[in-house]
Amino acid sequence: MRLPKPSKGLIGVDITSATVKLLELKPTDGNHEVASYAVRPLRDGAVVERRIQDIDDVAHVLGRAAEHARPSTRKAAVAVPASAAITKTLSFPLGLSEEEIEERITEDPERHIPFPINEVAFDFQLLGPSPFNEDEQRALLVACRQQDVRQLTETLEKAGLEPAAVDVETFAVERAFDSLRHQLTTQLEASACVALVDIGAHMNAFHVMREGHIVYSRDTVFGGRQLTDAIRERYDLTMEEAGLAKKRGGLPEDYHAQVLTPFLETIVQQVGRSLQLYYTAGRHHEVKEIVLAGGSSVLPGLAERIAEDSGMNVTIANPFQHMLVNKRLNKDALSNDAPAMLTACGLAMRARH
Repeated sequence: MRLPKPSKGLIGVDITSATVKLLELKPTDGNHEVASYAVRPLRDGAVVERRIQDIDDVAHVLGRAAEHARPSTRKAAVAVPASAAITKTLSFPLGLSEEEIEERITEDPERHIPFPINEVAFDFQLLGPSPFNEDEQRALLVACRQQDVRQLTETLEKAGLEPAAVDVETFAVERAFDSLRHQLTTQLEASACVALVDIGAHMNAFHVMREGHIVYSRDTVFGGRQLTDAIRERYDLTMEEAGLAKKRGGLPEDYHAQVLTPFLETIVQQVGRSLQLYYTAGRHHEVKEIVLAGGSSVLPGLAERIAEDSGMNVTIANPFQHMLVNKRLNKDALSNDAPAMLTACGLAMRARH
């Protein structure tokens, strides 16, 4: 089963353990316009470790997000987690067509894919002639279980959307990272390394980007949910009340010293540890700058503390900073949500690809 192909006018849908994010980008002359978007919270347990546990619940929330956003298309792109996908670069004779390459993959699947072909959804992209053999061409193969694709596409369909593309999260992040290059304060060469730290609700993802690709990744089970839990426990609030207080403020005077600062220090330590492990793994390209993403990246003082600890410039991701924004959207709300929208943005950007 080949993965669905994208078409023009896509909605990027990012389903995480805490939220559903929907984003529609319209291609303009050399740029994009943010046409519509919405972010809606999910109940605990609906999605666990990027895997949907309750399709009906997630579809209901996604449908509400679509009703709020009122996108001009129903075609949507969604992504499987990187942990659920297999990617390989394969070599084939130079003269083979895409149809012939597909036939070779399906005729000898065990050579390329570690599970039965009847359970697999796969796709490939031609990368051009091999730099090592002038008689061969390279192709990037991506495969995952059909079950993972069906679960996502069924969720989109139940929400009233039309599945048009299935991607891999890391590919979407790479695509969105192009829109962040203007934010880098140092004029880095294309080969320079930048660390992208994505602080989600439950996971902290550390990526090193070089020449537009992720060359190193490390995930840590720690995110914004831990801060919400700490607020709830210290001030005897419900989870909903603690989440609102974290965003809107108004907590007692001891909040910064007793709750926020220890949380920030833990993230600073994790970023430092991830950098250390990157170099320990034998990586020789020096990281020159850090970009923060995810909902917790905007916490007061976090960027400054990481900059102080690392000695590097640290910026907060906003992939929409140089994009046009539809007049009916709230620019301030979009700016606040922007750091957490990288995956949705990368998926929506497939409209150009």
